[in-house]
Parts: sequence; C-alpha cells; structure tokens
Amino acid sequence: MKRPLGLVALIYGGGLLLAEFFQPPLFALFLVTFTALTLALVWSRARPHLLWPLLILLGWTNLVSRTAMISPHDLRRLMNDHAALVAVRGTLTETPSLRVFVRDEEESWRTLAQIQVTELRRGTNWQPATGPIVVSTMGALSDDFFQGRTVEITGILARPASPVVDGLFDYRTYLARQGIYFQLKANSTNAWLVLPGGRISPPLSDRFLAWSQRILARGLPNEDASLRLLWAMTLGWKTALTNEVNEPFMRSGTMHIFAISGLHIALIAGILVSLLRVMQLSRAWCGLVVIPLIWFYTAATGWQPSAIRSTVMMTIIIGGWSLKRPSDLLNSLAAAAFIILLWDPQQLFQASFQLSFFVVLSIALFLPPLEKVRDRLLQPDPLLPPALIPRWQRWLGTPLRWLTTAFATSLAAWLGSLPLTAYYFHLFSPVTLLANLIVVPLSSAALACNLGSLICGNWLPWATELFNHSGWFWMLAMTKVSHWATLLPGAYRYVPSPPLAGFVVYYALLIGVLSGWLFARQPRVRSIVAIGIVAAFSLWHWQKARAEFQLTILPLNGAHSVFVDGPGQRDDWLIDCGNTNAVEFATKPFLRAQGVNRVPRLLLTHGDLRYVGGTETLNELFGVGEIYTSPIRFRSAKYRDLMANLEQTPGRRHILHRGDEAGVWRVLHPEAGDKFLQADDNALVMLGEFHGTRMLLLSDLGRPGQEALLARQRDLRADIVVAGLPEQTEPLCDALLDAIQPRLIIVADSEFPATKRASPRLRERLAKQSASVLYTRFNGAATLTVGKSGWKLRAMDRQCFASGNPEFQTPGFKSGTNSNPETPVDDL
Repeated sequence: MKRPLGLVALIYGGGLLLAEFFQPPLFALFLVTFTALTLALVWSRARPHLLWPLLILLGWTNLVSRTAMISPHDLRRLMNDHAALVAVRGTLTETPSLRVFVRDEEESWRTLAQIQVTELRRGTNWQPATGPIVVSTMGALSDDFFQGRTVEITGILARPASPVVDGLFDYRTYLARQGIYFQLKANSTNAWLVLPGGRISPPLSDRFLAWSQRILARGLPNEDASLRLLWAMTLGWKTALTNEVNEPFMRSGTMHIFAISGLHIALIAGILVSLLRVMQLSRAWCGLVVIPLIWFYTAATGWQPSAIRSTVMMTIIIGGWSLKRPSDLLNSLAAAAFIILLWDPQQLFQASFQLSFFVVLSIALFLPPLEKVRDRLLQPDPLLPPALIPRWQRWLGTPLRWLTTAFATSLAAWLGSLPLTAYYFHLFSPVTLLANLIVVPLSSAALACNLGSLICGNWLPWATELFNHSGWFWMLAMTKVSHWATLLPGAYRYVPSPPLAGFVVYYALLIGVLSGWLFARQPRVRSIVAIGIVAAFSLWHWQKARAEFQLTILPLNGAHSVFVDGPGQRDDWLIDCGNTNAVEFATKPFLRAQGVNRVPRLLLTHGDLRYVGGTETLNELFGVGEIYTSPIRFRSAKYRDLMANLEQTPGRRHILHRGDEAGVWRVLHPEAGDKFLQADDNALVMLGEFHGTRMLLLSDLGRPGQEALLARQRDLRADIVVAGLPEQTEPLCDALLDAIQPRLIIVADSEFPATKRASPRLRERLAKQSASVLYTRFNGAATLTVGKSGWKLRAMDRQCFASGNPEFQTPGFKSGTNSNPETPVDDL
C-alpha cells in the first residue's frame, strides 16, 4: 500500500464520527475495544481483519471517554441548567487574555480565562468539584494572575448561551468542543482572589511574550495598529484582533496569516535549516537542532492548536528529510492528522482543523495537475534550440514560473477551502486569489524581519530597530492591500451555508475534474449519468425552494425583527431592525448568514428606538433600498431626525396608510389621524398571505390599539400571529384572539429588559387557547417555511410546528400543541 496512513486516519476518523452520533456506556466500549485488542494480539491469522474494526473502536472510545461524566464531582452533575451565584476555586490553565470591544467608538476591555475547578460553593459550604470553566470579567486583571495560579472567583455560573438564531456564533458548541460546559461571569476584577499554593512566577510563555513585545517595539515611535498586528501574527497575541480589524482580512481571505500555522512554522524551519546548512551541518544535525526549536516556539506562543498541528506536520517532514527517507506529502499529512486526533479527538469538528488539513490536502492533490497545465502553456517550442530562444523569453521564464506557481498554489487552496469558508464564515471571496499573491509574500517578509529582530535582541540594537521598521512597513502594506482588495468590484459576497449534499457533490466534481477521472474513456458514460442525476436533483430542489417563502422572527432584547425571504428578491422584506447594538451583534450576522448583501426593503413599524434605532447602522452595512414607515409622527427625536434624512432622497421613503398594500403585505392599522398616547398603539399592523397561509404581525400593539383594530377590521383571520409586549398593557386580548382564530401564536418576548418578559398571567391565559404558543424568550428565533402545500415552523430549541397537510407531518413535528414552559413540546 503506497499511502497506508491515509486509510488509517480515515478509518479512525470514522470512529470519531460514530462517537459524535452514538454514545453507548463507556464501560461497554472499553470492554469491546479491549477484547478486540486482545484478539488482535493473540490471534495472528485474524489480525489483518481485526485491525480496521480496532481503529474504529479506538476512535469511538477515545471521543466518548473525553465527553463522558466519570467523576461523581463533575460540574455537569452538580449544576443544573439554571444560572446560580457561586464561588469557585481552581487553577488557571492559561494566562488570562484581554479582548477589546468597540461600541459607539468607545473601547471596552474584557478578560477571558480558563479555570480547572477543584471546589465549588453555593451558599456557605464548599464541596469538591471538577471540570474546566471559562471566566469572563469586565476590565483588565493585574499581572498577579497567570497560568498555574490558584484562585478564587465569585460570579454567576451557567451554561454558555446558545445562539438565538441560525448564523450567530455558537459559543456553547465552541466551548463544548474544548470540554468546557460552563461559563462564569464576574462583575469586576474585585471578584478575583489569589490563594496560596500553585505557581509563584509567570510561565515561560508569558515571559517570552513580554520580552518579545518589547523587542519588536524597539525603535518604533508608538504602539499603533500595525505593531499590534505584528504581535498578533508573530506571537499569537489575540487582543489586537478586534472585529473591526478582522473584517478586511476576512473578506479578502487573508485572515490566516494571523494564526500561528504552517506558514509561520515552515518559514521559521526553512530559515533555520538554511542557516545550519550554510554552516555545513549534516541533515541529521539539522533535524536535531530545528525540531526542538520549532517546538520551543510553539510552547512560547502558548500551545495554540493551530501551532501544534503545524509543528507536528513539520516535525514529520523534517524528521523524514533528516533520516533521508523518501517523502510523501499525503502520507505525512495523514500521519499528522492521526497523531493530532489521538491527542484531541474533538479537533475533527473544529473549523480550524478542517480548514488547515483541507487546504494542505487540496494543494497536494490539485497543485500537480495545475502545474501540468502551466507547463504546457509556458513550454517553448521543443524543436527550437535553446540558443535561439529570445533573450526576453529566457529572462521572463523564472519570474513567470514563480508567479504561476504561486497562483496555482493559491487557486488549489482556494478551491479546497471554498465550501468550508462558505459554511463557517458565509463568504465567497474570489479576490482571495489576488490578495494572497501579494499578502503571503509580504507576510513572509514581515515574519522574517520579526525573527531577525528577536535574534538580534538587545545585543545588536541597530539591527533590531532596522528589522522592526521593516516589519512595520510590511504589515502596513498588508493592511492596505487587504483593505484595497475588498473594494474591488465583485471582491466578495456573503452566501448561505451549503448543505451536506453540496459538500459531497462539490468535492466529487472537483476531484473528478482535476484528476482527469471524469474525462477518462471507461468511466465517461457513468460520469455523464452521475452528473446528469446530480444536475436533475439540484434543479428539482432549486425549483421547489424558489417557490417557498421563509420568514424568520428574530428576538432582539426588548424588540423583534421579521425577515421575509421570498422567491427572488421581489418579496424580500426586513420588518424592523433593532437598536444599534442589536444590528451589530444580531441582525448583521443573521442577514449575512442568509446570504444577504443588500436589504431591498425595510419596514419600520413605529418610533420605538429598540425597534428602529439601528436603521442608520443597517444602511451603512447593507445599503437599504426603500423604507416604508407609518403616517404617525412619533415623539422620538431620533426617529424624527431619521425621517428627515430619508426625505432628502426623493422616492426612498414610502408612507403606508390603512388599506395600502406593499408587496405581499396589507396595512390594517393605524389611521393617519390616530393619536394614541403610547407609541406601541400606533404601530403598523401588517397582514401577509403566502400561498394561502395568512400571517398577522401586531408588533407591540397595546390594548387601545387592539380595540381600534377590532372596531375597524372585520376579517382578521390568520393562521399565525406574531406579537411583542407593549409597555403598559398585555398583547393579544381574548376578543382579538377570537377574531384572529390563529393556529400558532408567537410571542416575541426576551430575557432583558425584565419588562419584556411574558408574565405568568399572560402565559396562563394563552395556555387556555387551542392554538400552539411559542415564546422567543424560551424557544429562540422561529423560522417559518411556507410552500404551496402548507407551512412548517422550527424554533432554535428544535421545537417544531406544522400545518395539517400530510406532507408536513414528519416525525418530530407537532400540531395543535403548546410550547409554554409548563407544557413543553418534545424535541426532534
């Protein structure tokens, strides 16, 4: 077998996938694995057949053992799903790190730390506890807190929050992949105490970081953004990478330069090997010197997972080179993956692991055929003697070969990472090909300068300062190039996540085309048939999906928004957007996850700033087209300023009156002359019809507004009604519900502020209705899909509802049930 480790890694990975979906008792798994291992050792004839099942069992057992609750003092046993005020004692597993957040052009600092808990106190008594937690604290801790310190912290301990809607970062799952299931929130640094015991001095990585930052800043006039980014790229210092700084690098596909990854390790190893070879050291001595040095760099930068992956890979490659063994990139890649997944099986499900290995795999598989194409294009006439080749052509040969090799490498990496980038970051960035051609060489120059600066240090200060100014210049150039690349037409687009079938089809076609398998004579007919089946299925699915409406009710901390994604863009609407913070942290990531690059129509229901305060921010981010508003003049000064700004662009603002129609929506309330005391009662009430399914949006309509709506509108029947919570009265009075006769009620309440929580009295009253009731405070965002044959709704907590059509009555869907906390609907 030419590449045996590839099959080993794949089969072991299959065991990890089994563990992800099926987790039997750990003792039973250990027993079966031990039995298979014993049989493989004592039964030589069956050994070749037992090896592959043993690898599956090994992966299965390894992952289950990392997630099983073994200790009786496991935090998951001691804590329930409710938040509690506690004090914990434990050891810092890493030095706390700072994160910078910018809101309204003001910086705020937050400290993140990981603690291995040993004791827990609820009330007055301490009890043994075990398990890692992450601690979030407002402000910056002193230098007395570092890895290995024993500490005591007081705060609110709870499970990390789940995303309220698809597309937002799933922090709970991210931490669970690291074996962390609880988050402690401390109000201030005063909640921290240092206890006796543990480490008394900072670890090597902290001292190296502080020393390196001083050296890399030597000779520079001030600590600016470029210097901070140099620290991030060379030392793994994450504080510099704020959302604002990250964005141009993400859009241009150059964000990878800030991860301590293969680029860093390969460059450092290459420089060290070159220096040692100049000193005429043998391969064996080079390996003995370089391998410990790159592991020292990995340790000094904090043992980051990406650095460990790259160092393992480079160790295998340098080890083979030192021993003069024939190298095979695919086999080395499989060996590195197998070793890393043995050490930490959860990495298989992390985006950084998948991107790292898919990019290297893509380069290994796709670069050779791309280089063959390059060679055919650049090859001179074979019948022409070299002396007759024009001099300009000989001069351009080497630069063109280097440039085309760099482009082919960038293309292979981009093609291999394309679906993963769309899935995790919702980005499609063609400009990545151009940006990386420039940024990668610049980053190599900056890294080389930083390495030279660290080598020169304090003993050769003039060289250190020269290297620092050079590195600063290269980083400034990288920043400018990345920003410039995003301004090019068609540089990037936000796209929705591709489905699993899309991954399979894409990689099958890519491998088939670049390997030439699809064009071979023997499998040509089968290839054409397979492609035809895939194309027909994709066309059918696209045709079915393009006729559907998808409506998402998005809770926004005291407000809510409704996003309507209709066939094409003709019926796409965003109804309300939330305040500035809601737009930045909820509406923006949600819309980008749906592949929205421009909001064609925005409807503002009323002047409450919790609903409409982020309109200007939304316009800056997405470029809002038409804006529809109520005819009422609200008292909010900011709302009036917004309306005045809209009036400066003729034809952009559209005022809706009762009886008007706007796309699929019809306005039921208010009248232009209404003068209700509360802004909630002046909110626009919209009735939409989608393939025969009627949906009524009441916004925060209070009791006076409800009575006016009942008096003016005869036909209020709707299958689904969505209502927020008015300030002074309750939503959905009984008379209004009798007129609507809904099958599903969605109450858009939220945890904060407290006034926007559905009261027990309201929940008790709505529980008496025959309709199903969903609360966004408990269930999260709700997504409604309406087709020609009915509708189905899925909440973020996996509760589902459907119309009575048999096509929608799939297992796990519930009709006519109530999702109050007192009467929960079963999960899927």
